[in-house]
Amino acid sequence: MTEKGGKGRQRAAQALTLLALATVACGHPRPVPPITTQQQSYGRFDPVVAYLRSQVDSAFPGGVVAVGYHDSVVLLAAVGHYGADDPRPVTPETIYDLASLTKVIALTTECILLVDQGKLDLDVPVQHYLPEFRGQMKDQVTIRHLLTHSAGLAADLPLWDSTRTRSAALAMVDTAPLLSPPGTRFVYSDLSAIVLMQAVERITGRPFDQLLVDDVFTPLGMMATRFVPPNAWRNHIAPTELDTYFRHRLLIGEVHDESAARLGGVSGNAGLFSSAPDLAKFATWLLDARAGRPGPLRADSGVVHRFTTKQDIPPGSSRALGWDTPSETSSAGTKMGPNAFGHTGFTGTSIWFDPDRDLFIILLTNRVNPTRANTKIFQVRRRVADLVNDALAATPPQ
Repeated sequence: MTEKGGKGRQRAAQALTLLALATVACGHPRPVPPITTQQQSYGRFDPVVAYLRSQVDSAFPGGVVAVGYHDSVVLLAAVGHYGADDPRPVTPETIYDLASLTKVIALTTECILLVDQGKLDLDVPVQHYLPEFRGQMKDQVTIRHLLTHSAGLAADLPLWDSTRTRSAALAMVDTAPLLSPPGTRFVYSDLSAIVLMQAVERITGRPFDQLLVDDVFTPLGMMATRFVPPNAWRNHIAPTELDTYFRHRLLIGEVHDESAARLGGVSGNAGLFSSAPDLAKFATWLLDARAGRPGPLRADSGVVHRFTTKQDIPPGSSRALGWDTPSETSSAGTKMGPNAFGHTGFTGTSIWFDPDRDLFIILLTNRVNPTRANTKIFQVRRRVADLVNDALAATPPQ
């Protein structure tokens, strides 16, 4: 249902428009009202949009923000333009390279489904599923260690200039030595995600990209979400960086992450492209699943709750299973609830949830265009989250 704020017909029309742009996922399709194009004001969210507009050409060329609250998408706004050298205005449907949001939208979600089906055990050694994962102390590494970035693996490896094929890159990852005993140290590791992706493929017998299409994206109606987007999507994809590492060209529709690029654009650590309306469908489903509400994709609420709760592995870490939870300087800002969880992506993307309030905040930007040297997105994410929470606190739902 739409939010009832008592702000007149303009506010009601805006809320209906936003709901139409982001179909929510639940047990029975919610009615989608006609779309209206007249949006002169974002109401109580004007400070959020105004702030993002103020960051255009400073923190990023352009971006899209989406906010879901109590069964409604209450904000969906685009600011800025496609790229530093592309003046086309961004639209809510513009597609972005999600970077490390791939770890949670794709990889962690598939793990949730497999745990729910009894096919994946979090505390079984990785070698049970992937014998190629070998080396000293590797027999002690569990799936839980991979999901909490405490396996002892390095953050990354130079796959892009040390290997030439996907198989060679995977072999390099699987045989990489541990830098610390499993469970003793937190190191945010792309290698952990790549190893876990292989275990998931081995369990299911299907390629990772096809697995996600079959199990997640199609059931949720996420038709603008995929790995290796086709050329027909190119004009709708925001460019990322002018790659000076090994491709030496402006990246549009090619994964920004170098390791994922060496893996052909399909990886557990990065490679997913999507839009804000698609991610709003995913976010609504995840909140519904965590709360035990029915939806088109079955997942036990207890399993989802476990994945989105801080694990304290190693002690003091903010990590849940795949997901992160707020910490002192995290992109969640200062006003999310005690059970909040979320994640960020290197290209300038983020998604945060406050399940106690049925709230999600999605921010998609291409802050690495034209260069990754621009790090202003760190403060932008925190400010956006706080402004959204301020807006919600100012006018609670009736």
